[in-house]
Amino acid sequence: MINTMDYFKDLIKAAQQARNKAYAPYSGITVGASLLTSCKTVFYGANIENASYPAGICGERAAFTQALLAGKREFIAIAIVGGIAGKEAEEYFYPCGICRQWMAEFCQEDFMVLIAKNCDDFQQLQLSQLLPYSFGPAHLK
Repeated sequence: MINTMDYFKDLIKAAQQARNKAYAPYSGITVGASLLTSCKTVFYGANIENASYPAGICGERAAFTQALLAGKREFIAIAIVGGIAGKEAEEYFYPCGICRQWMAEFCQEDFMVLIAKNCDDFQQLQLSQLLPYSFGPAHLK
């Protein structure tokens, strides 16, 4: 039997490691994300800023982009850790609206979103809680 809590803690650790790879010279805020697929593969992402702010990418979308390019389309959970660069996470960093919309595009309403400070201090939310009344692919059929 799979221990879900162990998977979640491993995802959070992976997001913490991904956060170390962020490029955030303008905001000084680094975000790491780790995305678990249905086949138990994990993809990582970190925020990458750009002097032309809209050209940057969030850690969550970076992780999804890698997974999608690898042909993955079924996702179980994502862990997100963020905070001031070079410091341990001190608060919860929730995904921005664009990242929530990306999740709505590729995930079911029960997709698990872990917002973490560390492996012992995290929130476990379903996508439907983060983006109620979402607009997704089903609305275009």
